[in-house]
Amino acid sequence: MDARRLLTAVFAGLWFVMNAGASGELRIDVEPGPFTIEQALQSSRIMKKKYMGDYAVLHLKAGVYRLVQPVVLRPEDRFTTIVADGDVTISGAVEIRGWQRQGKLWVADVPLFNGRPLEFRQLWVNGEKAVRARDVADFEQMHKILGVDKPREILYVPAAAVKPLIAGKPYKVDKAAKNYEFSSSPELVLHEMWCVAILRMKGIKVWGDTAAVTFHQPESHVHFMHPWPSPMVTPGGEHNSPFYLSNDKQLLDQPGEWYLDTQGRKLYYYPRPGEDMRTAMVEAPALETLVRVEGTADRPVEFVTFEGITFSHATWLRPSLQGHAPLQAGMFLIEAFKISPALYRPDGDHLLDNQGWVGRPSAAVSVNGATSVCFRHCTFRHLGSTALDYDTFTERGTIEGCTFHDIGGTAILAGSFGGEAHEAHFPYNPADGREICRGLSIKNNTITDAANEDWGCVGIGAGYVKGIRIQNNLIDGVSYTGISLGWGWNQQPCAMADNRVERNIIRHYARHMYDTAGIYTLGCQPHTFIQDNVVSDIFTPSYVHDPEHWFYLYTDEGSSGITVKNNWTPAEKFLKNANGPGNTWENNGPQVSDSIKALAGPQRPPSSNGR
Repeated sequence: MDARRLLTAVFAGLWFVMNAGASGELRIDVEPGPFTIEQALQSSRIMKKKYMGDYAVLHLKAGVYRLVQPVVLRPEDRFTTIVADGDVTISGAVEIRGWQRQGKLWVADVPLFNGRPLEFRQLWVNGEKAVRARDVADFEQMHKILGVDKPREILYVPAAAVKPLIAGKPYKVDKAAKNYEFSSSPELVLHEMWCVAILRMKGIKVWGDTAAVTFHQPESHVHFMHPWPSPMVTPGGEHNSPFYLSNDKQLLDQPGEWYLDTQGRKLYYYPRPGEDMRTAMVEAPALETLVRVEGTADRPVEFVTFEGITFSHATWLRPSLQGHAPLQAGMFLIEAFKISPALYRPDGDHLLDNQGWVGRPSAAVSVNGATSVCFRHCTFRHLGSTALDYDTFTERGTIEGCTFHDIGGTAILAGSFGGEAHEAHFPYNPADGREICRGLSIKNNTITDAANEDWGCVGIGAGYVKGIRIQNNLIDGVSYTGISLGWGWNQQPCAMADNRVERNIIRHYARHMYDTAGIYTLGCQPHTFIQDNVVSDIFTPSYVHDPEHWFYLYTDEGSSGITVKNNWTPAEKFLKNANGPGNTWENNGPQVSDSIKALAGPQRPPSSNGR
């Protein structure tokens, strides 16, 4: 195309104005709508082929793009930029309207979504996250378990703790015990050192001051089979595992709380002072995933960029369907068991006392089979699980200048964790090296209020990665660890190598969990550098199992080939646990020069050319 031409295309009933220039660049202007981004992608594929164009730029006009299914980018969308022209939000939310007063509460009918009853675990009122009804407003007031019976899959708790759930409910008498069964699914969220388990309650038996709680399958079996993490029971009970109860109308007693009656399709809300539900904007997330980038190893999605877009309102449904019994960093167990006596492992690794296989949590935006897929100056907010996930067969790509806030799980997740077929404790080195996330750059991003639902998640989490660069980010407010790098509890060579964690600021971490650090590593990853970071300001919750078991820097099991140097911390509180060979520690602590602080955290990002 030698001369510039204005092309007008009608595609799927929508008009797109396209400007094809001499450079082969195709411009498509997109208006808000549930399918308009998908249709613009489809149109661009056709127009690029028809006019032999190289690049397509989708200009999203200001507004909220409320989706009914995820937007999927495919190998045919190579060389595509999706850029915001104004304030653009891609949302998975449904508005809840028609509120009626019911005493202190307000109630609304829950609409169908895509022909099925809408189910969700999060709710936002006027842009502020509401609280799913629970028994404590202050987590410092959580009850603690009394005991554990793993063979019978029972937790023993104070009867007073479950009194709100059973008040007024009918029960059967089983000898001396009152036996309560639930038609709904109240949840018990159990604190387990570095993870929380979310267990749907099946029934309660009460003997005097003690209650025995049973749970639904499959999470009950998985939870009581696996040895780590585990419910803690200590002499005297002072450091027993705490828990809170959630998801029952009887617990709806504080302003800002809500309860969803899934069977009756009613939503109940206790308004905060000054909230008028007749005019309030109430948004419930209907989708777990908003955008998927889906290629293959042989046909990757190449050179796609998202610029200036807000991704908002995605839910996290697994706990409502199957419970949640995690191993670490949000990876949930699908099978696990204890080995007794423990098995010998070669190459210096300690005895193997358990095995586990993990699944991966859902993500609002997921990237698979991709080369050079970038997110620049985007916002991720109000999300129930992982915000942005680079999984397998991903190469290069940049996450730069983005903001992550109000994230239920991990803000940025990268790399394989072995998949459901791989036992978590053995080294992972796939024959097809393309599977490993390679060369990803994560820089100049700001992460606040992460892991606020799954407390065992992290700010930035990386599994089996090679050549990752985590640089100049700010992580301020996370429930567990700031940056977690590596996977596999062994020191044998695997797919990890050549990683760098540099000039980041991590503060206000470990809001709820311990056995934690600002920066944490696992496994063998030669030529890896953790340097010039600033780590400070740990939370001190009173209910953790071991109040002293926290660190600024923590190289855990099998960590090998890692250089840790010039990291500023207020004190030399570090841990080197069951490390392998080749680690170097140099000049870490309060004596590190203040110049390190000046160079850490987000820096002014370079200008972008829109591609």
